[in-house]
Amino acid sequence: MKAYGLLAIMATVWGSQAVAADVLGDAARGETLFRQCATCHQIGEGAANRVGPHLNDLYGRKAGSLDDFRYSDGMVRAGTNGLVWDAESLDAFIEKPRALVSGTRMSYSGMRDPQDRADLLAWLRGHSASPADIPEAEPTARASDHDLDPAILAIAGDPAYGEYLAGECTTCHQRDGSNQGIPSITGWPVEDFVVAMHAYKSKKRMNPVMQTVAGSLGDQEIASLAAYFANLDQ
Repeated sequence: MKAYGLLAIMATVWGSQAVAADVLGDAARGETLFRQCATCHQIGEGAANRVGPHLNDLYGRKAGSLDDFRYSDGMVRAGTNGLVWDAESLDAFIEKPRALVSGTRMSYSGMRDPQDRADLLAWLRGHSASPADIPEAEPTARASDHDLDPAILAIAGDPAYGEYLAGECTTCHQRDGSNQGIPSITGWPVEDFVVAMHAYKSKKRMNPVMQTVAGSLGDQEIASLAAYFANLDQ
């Protein structure tokens, strides 16, 4: 059996753990799906950083940790806050990158189909060293837009009320949109803002300070902050 064939079988077996227990990953199909990623990423023998970092040995890697690639501040911050790439965190990121990592430069809008993600993850896992030895850890963060109550997203925020509430936010986040070690939230789309805040509130997204801030806010208050910052002139 060719080495590639063995690799594909191993990746398919381990891909069965990639998303949900009843979603099996097909590494061969994942290789085809990877063509969507290949414009920016390389994988396999001789892979190098391009627009995005190479994806060899991705499983078990801390986000934003390759020394020879210049990551966005958001990705570096995510790694500092504890984001490590495993099956669940990769599944969340591939589903909707900006819901998991604010400020990521990855322009891909996301892969919505769970089977597609399972197949792609099976392919990626086959390019990590000794995949059998990599435990499936609990995710450090997960996109939450897909399970957020639509009624929450439908709440119309009051920008004036949001401005009143924003004093605590602007202690760290700059109103002019500048990034001084703290990510800009000026001009964020309303839905992205609401999704991120509820992810902090439910502790699906890491950052103890933001978890505390979001936990003190009600749904209407979050919606109003989102409306205020979305329309704040930079």
